[in-house]
Amino acid sequence: MTNFDKNSFSLKGKVALITGGAEGLGRNYSIALSLYGADIFIVSRSQTGWQEIQQQIEENGQQVGFFQKDITEPGAAQETVAKVMDQFGHLDVLVNNAGMQLRNNVLDFKDADWQKVINLNLNALYYMSHEAAKEMAKQKHGKIINIGSMQSYRAGKYIFPYTASKHGVLGLTKAYADALAPYNIQVNALAPGYIKTNMTKPLQDDPVRGPEIKGHIPSGEWGVPEDLMGPMVFLASSAADYVTGVMLPVDGGYLLR
Repeated sequence: MTNFDKNSFSLKGKVALITGGAEGLGRNYSIALSLYGADIFIVSRSQTGWQEIQQQIEENGQQVGFFQKDITEPGAAQETVAKVMDQFGHLDVLVNNAGMQLRNNVLDFKDADWQKVINLNLNALYYMSHEAAKEMAKQKHGKIINIGSMQSYRAGKYIFPYTASKHGVLGLTKAYADALAPYNIQVNALAPGYIKTNMTKPLQDDPVRGPEIKGHIPSGEWGVPEDLMGPMVFLASSAADYVTGVMLPVDGGYLLR
């Protein structure tokens, strides 16, 4: 970026591919990027939330495309990126949002659960980034934004594959950032802290862990999904052209303690 003005945060004319972009926090990323002018392409395993997110993206004045696909299947990344290129002709932003978590005691953890989580949270992210990078390299610009976690930094004694995968996301973010810099592709990540969502509701309501987590956050409050929308827009925009290889915690200071 040679100069900075209010258009530095604009995503007008950009196309963003978001995995799992119709539900949960992914929905907020889709809304945020479309609000700043990006057209959105969503790949997800089911069609849950498609109608609602289409309506919101169109209300923001942008186009949206969908592809129903399990992105852990062989060849899914190539198929997905090909669909984006067919519909929009270019790909400027990839948000690797889709993820899952499975929990168990250490001695009872199942091999199949390890494979499932690693396949979605880490392998699918690697392949999707690889395919997107091929198109972005031809264009000589692009942004890849991965979604990490507090478990990119900390232990999770019941969620081994999740912790391993999110540490891996941090490593891959750095490796891809270094490798793709000559092509003017920036690779960064967001690490959401403890955010109020349906998925974290049991944790919020837990009589022991709920107050413990709140007490660990300097502000004393859980985050809300909207807290992640500004950082997402920043990393996707030309305002972040000289930012690469970074995982930005959006955690209210949780990691400070």
